[in-house]
Amino acid sequence: MASKSGKSSVAVIMGSDSDLAIMQTCIDTLKDFGIQPFVRIISAHRTPKAASQFAAGAAKKGIKVIIAAAGMAAHLAGAIAAQTTLPVIGVPLAAKEGLAGLDALLSTVQMPGGVPVATVAIGKAGAKNAAVLAVQILALSDKNLTGKLSRLKTSQAKEVAKKNATLK
Repeated sequence: MASKSGKSSVAVIMGSDSDLAIMQTCIDTLKDFGIQPFVRIISAHRTPKAASQFAAGAAKKGIKVIIAAAGMAAHLAGAIAAQTTLPVIGVPLAAKEGLAGLDALLSTVQMPGGVPVATVAIGKAGAKNAAVLAVQILALSDKNLTGKLSRLKTSQAKEVAKKNATLK
């Protein structure tokens, strides 16, 4: 779903190209809902000016929700949230080094009052949930997305019922 200017309403940013393998789930989920995300690699620590410029200009580009993923210190979501009024969803990722994502989770969720970051689960489930949460936010003003979300919930319920039936 693109804005009138043809640009995406959801940005998916990540601190490193190594995060793309997990965040592809997020990107694919958004595409399943008809949303072509704006995807970039931006590091709060290695490219702080680029992160600041992105956050400051995101709304002007038609972006309505930002999904930010990072591992280890995971400062990306917080750094972006500090510089925008747009909703920011943080996806903590497990790094090869560190604490299996717990470090990223804590630094993403422990934001000071007034600088919220909606935080989802660590890793692939979190990447999918971030996409669905972004769609839920957009669906507040888009009945088409509301319908697609309803169909997702119905489909998930049917899958569980089918699995339950095979137990009998």
